[in-house]
Order: sequence, then structure tokens, then C-alpha cells
Amino acid sequence: MPYLKYIPAACILFFTVICMSSCSKDDSIETDGTDTVIVTPVAFDINNINDTYADVAPFSNYSKWGPYNVHDPSIMKDGDYYYCYSTDVGFGTDVPPGIQIRRSKDLVEWQFVGWVFDGLPKKGSDFIKANGGTPFNALWAPYILKVGSEYRLYYSLSSAKPRLSVIGLATASTPIGPWTEKDIVVTSLDNNTIQTNAIDPTVLVTPAGDHWLYYGSAWDGIYIVKLNAATGLAASGGDKGKRIAQRGFTNGKVNGNLEGPEIIYNSTLKKYFLFMAYDWLSTKYNVRVGRADAPEGPFYDFNGVDLNVEQDHGPMIIAPYQFTGHGGWQGTSHCAVFQNGEQYYIAHQGRPGVNFYYMDLHVRKLYWTGDGWPIASPERYAATEQTPITAENIAGTWEKITLGYKVVPGYSEEQTSPDMQVAVNMVLGNDNTIDGNANDTWSYQAPWLIFHWHDASIDSVYLERGRDWENKKACLVFTGLNNEGTALWGKK
Repeated sequence: MPYLKYIPAACILFFTVICMSSCSKDDSIETDGTDTVIVTPVAFDINNINDTYADVAPFSNYSKWGPYNVHDPSIMKDGDYYYCYSTDVGFGTDVPPGIQIRRSKDLVEWQFVGWVFDGLPKKGSDFIKANGGTPFNALWAPYILKVGSEYRLYYSLSSAKPRLSVIGLATASTPIGPWTEKDIVVTSLDNNTIQTNAIDPTVLVTPAGDHWLYYGSAWDGIYIVKLNAATGLAASGGDKGKRIAQRGFTNGKVNGNLEGPEIIYNSTLKKYFLFMAYDWLSTKYNVRVGRADAPEGPFYDFNGVDLNVEQDHGPMIIAPYQFTGHGGWQGTSHCAVFQNGEQYYIAHQGRPGVNFYYMDLHVRKLYWTGDGWPIASPERYAATEQTPITAENIAGTWEKITLGYKVVPGYSEEQTSPDMQVAVNMVLGNDNTIDGNANDTWSYQAPWLIFHWHDASIDSVYLERGRDWENKKACLVFTGLNNEGTALWGKK
């Protein structure tokens, strides 16, 4: 069904125009009294992207949502555009079910272009109803990929009582549809049996052409199931796969939430990387990662421990954070990882500390340490020009954040605080000292800034130019992991 069918009649003209042109999301549209449509471009200004967006939050303003009201993004590049698909949510407003679609040419300016469905997919909804449930009026956590000339969109649909979940598949010949519901891929029922929650799909296509679905949530960790590459459905009907990752237990209960897997293969490192969301989406939500030599695992953490062992795993590469003079960001997880050429990116929701009900799209550059672990920029992507950085540029006062928390309460202790990782000042002297201590020094071998500590430990962090989103100006940023696998962020 064409996605224009899902848009209220009064807005069909607007979306017809943006799909046939490259106008800004804020372009004004009028007629000249004839049948001619006049599009008046409005210049995009990155400084107009704010943390909160009450003025455009209502559903009547969805054409202006852009990077706002984004939760659980999945992003792919196709032609000149990046396409973002996300959960049915809105700040302080009811939104129709159907999976939201946005697009961007630069990962900074986003246009809202419609929905995948004009309601709940029939097969997924019918399955839940047939098993005694009432489906939520919302679709969650989509995943998008292109296989040959076919676009495949996986979605999540659930109910509360009984707790039923479905991952379904829709297909299209273009990234914006029309989409056709194909079938159900995997299901789950919370009936006190050992299994996981059939939500949060992500798909891997291996170099050999095998297709694997990774999915799951807190009931019993992250699972993997083989797909039929030709159809995109489970290779064996009813197969729920096997568990490949879980968390620790406290008093017989899972030590916090685990969900939102994202899987990629890095062809340079020849490793499979599994990104996961830990903890509660509005508070401590953070990104963990493990890696493997094969798509089925085993996946190992920074310390070489199997992710299927009952404990919390690192490294944690993104977590709630707060730079000086800003309310900070929480709920920073359920990520999408994608690339353009050699450059990798990681995207996720961000909830501003001043009001965590807002949901903003954050896109960050992703780099790799010398020993092959991903590290994320402390600041959102802004298409900043990368010019040479000198030692003189580096010297001065920095804000440094150590993403250090690891122990979280279990289900019996609901998380009510984001536990912001707060910036502290660090002075890099012109004499290469750190905080004036001659026993702690720094050096620079582009693009790596290296800290030499008095205990003989060394931290290498990736340095580049970026945008200071908190203060809306240019800055330098660094990101890395220390010897213990703890993420280090900095901004000057």
C-alpha cells in the first residue's frame, strides 16, 4: 500500500512535493492560483536543532519532526539518502501506528516522509488476538535492510496480558514503499518457559550470504535464529533459535534490562560485533558491545568472557552523560550501526535531562581502537570539516567524562536515576603535562592523543574536530577506551 495513503488528506500535497523534490523539511508550500505548486526553500540552520521541541511535538506538526520523536532507530544508506525507521512514539501526543520514516542526505538535516503501514500489520495482530492478547496500538524497534532489489523491514508488535510478542516482515521495492506485509518471522509467549521476548530484530548478512536474525529482551537475553536468505523468514518454521548473550542475576532476577541487539560485520577486522542495550530506556540506558569470529558466536566481552555467562559485560561505549553547563542526556541506547564507505556511525535515541520524555535522534561517528573495539564520539555528528590539528590546538582546558558505572540494581530496585557521568576539567599543558603533574604527560600522534600516566599505564584516544552541541560552536573531541575497557570522552 502506498505510504501516501497513511497521511491525512490535508497533508497529501505536502508529502507529494517532498517526495518529488529535495526541499527542506521547513519549506513553505503554496499555490499561485493555478495548478502550479510553488515551493519556497527555507535555509536549514543546525543551530535551530534543540534538545526539547514542545512547539513541534503535536501530531499536527509531524512534517516538522525531523530529528525529533525518534526512538529505536534503524538506518541505512540508499542512493543519495540515509533512511531512518523508528518506533511509533511522540512527546505528549498520540501518533498512529505504522513505523515512522525519515530521510537525510547528510545525517544532520532530516525530513519526515511518512509511515510503513497505515495501521497494525494484520498477520502480526491476528496472531496476538488468536492467542488471547490485545496488541498494543504501536509498532516497535524496526530493522531495515536491502537484499538485492528488495527492501525488508522487520518490526515488533506485542501485548501486555498475556505477554505475547511477534517479529514480522514487510517488503517493498523502494525505501518509502508501498510496503506489503509478508509474514511472521518469530513469536514468543511469556508462559514461564525459558525463552526470550520476540522484539528488537536485527539482521546480519554474512560474507558467505547466510542470513541471521538476532533479537530479544529481558526475559532470557539475546537470541539468534537462521533465516531463509530468499524469503527473509525463519529457515525452519517455529524455530526460536538459541541464546548468545545474557546478564547477571541478583536474588534470582535479571540484573537490569538487556535488549535492542544490533549486529554488524567489520570486514577490515574480520569480526562480528554485537551491540546491546543495557538498563532502563528513560534512565541508565547504555550501549555495550561484544565480538566474535563467527556469526553464531561465541561473543566475548572486553575481558574475554563469553556474553552468555551470567554477568554484566563491557565495554560500555555510550551512557548517560553531562557536559558542563548542560542538563545532560540519558536514555542513550538501542542503537543502529551503519557505514558509508569506510566510516562507521552509531545512532540512538537521546533523552534530555531537563525532561526525559523528549526523544531526539543522536548520530555519532564510530571508530575502532588499535585492538579492534568500537569507540563512539562524545558529540553528535555535524559534518564538521576535518582540518589538521596541532599540539598548540590541543593544549588547554578540556572537559573529560569517564563512562565508569558498571553495577546496576535488579528488577526489585527500579532505576529512577540516569546516574549521569559528569564532566570534570583536565588541563593539558603546553609543556605536555596533565593537570600540572610532571609525572602525567600527553603526546600526539595524529589522530591519536596519548596519555602517559605515572603508574606506567597508557590511554590512547582518537582526536578530531567536532561540534559542541551544548554550546553550539566548534570544538575538539576525543574518544577511547582505557586499559580496563572503560570509555573516555573529552571536549575542548
